[in-house]
Amino acid sequence: MEIITQTNRTMLFDEVNPEKLDLLTMVGDVKGMDSLDDDKIKEIRDTLMVKNFDEFLDKFEPVVYSFFNAHNQQVVYTLKKPENLPESYVTPIYINVDNDFLKMLLTLINAKGAQGLANVDFKFDKVLDMISPKKVMDDIRQARKEIRYVFGQYDELDDEDPKKLDVGDKLNYLFEKASTNYNNVMAMLPLAIEDIKTRLLLGAGDSGQNEVFKAGYLTMGETGELKIVEIEQDSGTDLALLEDKTATGLISAFEEDYDSLNEDEVKSDYVRDLVIRTFVPLTTTVGSDIDTEIEVNNYNNYLDFYKTTKDAFIKTVKPLIEKILGVKLFFDQYRAKVKGMAPTLLIANCKVEMMVKASNLPRIITFLNTVNDKNDFDNTIWFGIVPAIELEVDSTVKLQRQRFAGNKKEKKSDLVTVESLAQLLQVMKSYRVQTFFSFQTGEDTSFNYVATEGLEKFKDKCSSLLRKDYSEFAIPCLPNFTIVPKNKSGLVLDQRMTIQENGAAALSQEKEDLLKMWIEGVYIGASFVAAGIVASYQCPEFLRTHFRNVTPKYPGVRFDIEAKDNALYIPITLAKEISGFTNNIKAEINRQNFGFIFSSENAQLKGKDIRQIMVYKTRSLMSVENEYESIYKTLVTTYVQRMLRFFSHDYKQDNIIEFFSKNPASQKSQWLSTRDYLNSVMQEGDDIDYKIDERDHVCMIDITFNGNIRNLEVEIDRKTNEAF
Repeated sequence: MEIITQTNRTMLFDEVNPEKLDLLTMVGDVKGMDSLDDDKIKEIRDTLMVKNFDEFLDKFEPVVYSFFNAHNQQVVYTLKKPENLPESYVTPIYINVDNDFLKMLLTLINAKGAQGLANVDFKFDKVLDMISPKKVMDDIRQARKEIRYVFGQYDELDDEDPKKLDVGDKLNYLFEKASTNYNNVMAMLPLAIEDIKTRLLLGAGDSGQNEVFKAGYLTMGETGELKIVEIEQDSGTDLALLEDKTATGLISAFEEDYDSLNEDEVKSDYVRDLVIRTFVPLTTTVGSDIDTEIEVNNYNNYLDFYKTTKDAFIKTVKPLIEKILGVKLFFDQYRAKVKGMAPTLLIANCKVEMMVKASNLPRIITFLNTVNDKNDFDNTIWFGIVPAIELEVDSTVKLQRQRFAGNKKEKKSDLVTVESLAQLLQVMKSYRVQTFFSFQTGEDTSFNYVATEGLEKFKDKCSSLLRKDYSEFAIPCLPNFTIVPKNKSGLVLDQRMTIQENGAAALSQEKEDLLKMWIEGVYIGASFVAAGIVASYQCPEFLRTHFRNVTPKYPGVRFDIEAKDNALYIPITLAKEISGFTNNIKAEINRQNFGFIFSSENAQLKGKDIRQIMVYKTRSLMSVENEYESIYKTLVTTYVQRMLRFFSHDYKQDNIIEFFSKNPASQKSQWLSTRDYLNSVMQEGDDIDYKIDERDHVCMIDITFNGNIRNLEVEIDRKTNEAF
């Protein structure tokens, strides 16, 4: 570990935010260049590399853009920034942990993981309704409680008190978060919906039956009788019913904040009052001047518009959300009590099709030549991730007439063709980057599909990648993970409102007035998780969290997760999805050991149920005697080659001989004398030997893995140590 300090730098070959810098742009023109300078590599690393999920969101700021079409009165969402519209007409919606859709999915993953329930048993609807207006308002209530608390602290402190400045910093942050949506009508819609409901249904109580409401107070009459007297309100105000110093101060603060952040042409008295009513809990509008008919009409229009636009937003944002969740799950696999060689991710931020163009490949080659072909291993790329490989879905039967509503097969955009993947793998092979790839997400690549249909479709798709010199660096990963199944992705937004005979507003109980929407399923490419778990167990500290017999001297390049009960000790973080594969399906998988396969099986370890998905197979597309090879063999071979290159000073013959000598200090002797650790580079039954071909100036290295031999050739430098 002193020489090669990391064996898990991973590169994501995909675009996250086209407005941010990408690898091709940063590398630039490389005509006549064999390598990039150190400053350029540092700039690329500082810009494109992330060490955790939060840093990923901060650096790349995943975003969806929205704008309005006045012709059809609709909101348009796009992942690409519109270039023909003024910026003032386009609203960026940043997909971060404060976004209700992403927040809901993260909560769902955590809730399902905590319960360990399969998809059939988990109550998805209990979490999905987090994006309903009612649940959005719950978050606002929590935020306004915190604002009120901090504002109260701030107001009580003397102006000269230094602590007031610290509290002021907190308050500025809270107001900044609240203000991001002042002029975002779409973000204000859930607030407007709940605001109208609160004001119109104040008299409904738990019975659901509503009466016309007028605010009053309890008093005693002249003869001692109890009576509730209507409060006479100043018709010129809508604000606080109760005298409260903090509320009054907050009202003024939000009024001033809204007015200062919005120009006169976009200011709205209604939105200003809505902001105040939303964030100041002691204010309400219950005056007798409420026009119930107008408010009910507004409520129903808001609700319909919210459903329509939320549908459009989710349809647009889902591919981006799946990438974001993929990155999250890549980092989530690293669970170590003591942080050691934690995985890092370099985001190329450009599409594979763009990277493999003849004009752009030299840039990728020059970059990899710089980081992977030197004896400085700090920036070496060991793994790659390519999600969303195009997979032809089963064609439906052609019908002469569409009699009933059926599924519409829409071709997904931004998929990677196998041809483009092959071009990329041709480069990855030269720099020994093991590339995890997964197929397009959806029901046709899920656990349910594999459990019923098997692997034949995926094998057929990979057939053109077999028996190639890059096959050992191609790792197909499946099944993809289901976050929200298509058939369980419905949620109730709310009910429409009606006006009763007594003139009061009430929520409709009619079935047709119940507004539902369908997310249509959310899935994550298996390549993110496969790369994440392999990158994680490269770290000795990670292995020591789960196993005892681990040495800090070596990374986990030789660790075989398929062996013994290793997979049971380090399941992935996602909960089981199905009850398991049938014996026939498992027999099919075991027959050739195809791919990096995850399993959702019932299992126990030391009497404790395993409720998470486990790794079942870890194979590349390289085959020997009709069986696919384990990925650790390629990884060990790469590690040996790089260690040999370092110690032999770029394959000088005398140094190679010393590397493999019987001298107790030689690298071979050290590896063979420490076989007993879980992460030893050479295990029991392993061996390493070499032969030098003087005529062709080639050193042929044989690495034996429990009887199976892997060959490696390096071109030697015949200069002696003295000449060096």
